[in-house]
Amino acid sequence: MADHKKKSTAIVLAAGSGSRMHSDIKKQYMQIAGKPLFLYALEVFEKSFVDEIILVLPSEDIEYVKKDIIGSRNFTKVKAMIPGGSTRYHSVRNGLKAASGDTEIAFIHDGARPFIDDMILERAYDAVMKYGACVIGMPVKDTIKIADSEGFAEMTPDRNHTWLIQTPQVFVYDEISELYEELVRNEEDLISKGINITDDAMVMETFGKRKVKLVEGSYDNIKITTPEDIILAESILKRKS
Repeated sequence: MADHKKKSTAIVLAAGSGSRMHSDIKKQYMQIAGKPLFLYALEVFEKSFVDEIILVLPSEDIEYVKKDIIGSRNFTKVKAMIPGGSTRYHSVRNGLKAASGDTEIAFIHDGARPFIDDMILERAYDAVMKYGACVIGMPVKDTIKIADSEGFAEMTPDRNHTWLIQTPQVFVYDEISELYEELVRNEEDLISKGINITDDAMVMETFGKRKVKLVEGSYDNIKITTPEDIILAESILKRKS
């Protein structure tokens, strides 16, 4: 593995409202073992080969995070804290635009996934160097059903071909930036067709010319979405430590 990696920027998304948490505290600031959720991913990127971090936050929280959360910790790679947009893809676009001009590789990561690690980042980097685009995920363990509009089982995809998609999702920076601009230009057309862009790979699938390589992450790389996930996260943390 080459020691001299290309200039990499991590865009960490922590701009959501966390409505499914049913809590007054925004999800990204909820404590797991006494530490705000988004800090876990941030610390992994800080200690990794990634050169800089762009943290995407709700605009009204930037000063609070800067002063009360980041300020007291020694983060040297957080280059910018910027406001998110009205949707996830607007937030990603804002993050991409804030990256340094010499960025070559973009790691796009949900701050609500605390359990990434160096091995996942290394596998993703190797894959993006080889294929130009990759996403972290895991093969699905359960049988998946596709439902019709009335909630009846319509079809069963072959489990051998279904993956649970995670983050980071990693791309050649210039390419993914260009595709996000194209997405925003075509936004109204997509909405009118009922196409809902839910992750970065879908941007490449819709507008790009590359296939996106699926790279194994970890079944621990869960996304914290509901109160039950906090309990699960604390048990994962206990097992890891």
